[in-house]
Amino acid sequence: MARIIENSTGGRRIIKLSTADIISIVREYQQIVNNNRQYEDVYSLLNDSVIFVPEE
Repeated sequence: MARIIENSTGGRRIIKLSTADIISIVREYQQIVNNNRQYEDVYSLLNDSVIFVPEE
């Protein structure tokens, strides 16, 4: 599970990902994107996709 680490100065929070989280994100990425696509197509597909990481 992902763990959100609060920033003591009030800035952006840090999200610590586990190995399982990273593998899950890569798996979703591979399902969304084919290797035969151009950069612009990949960017557009990922920009339109939402990938959720569960919080601890």
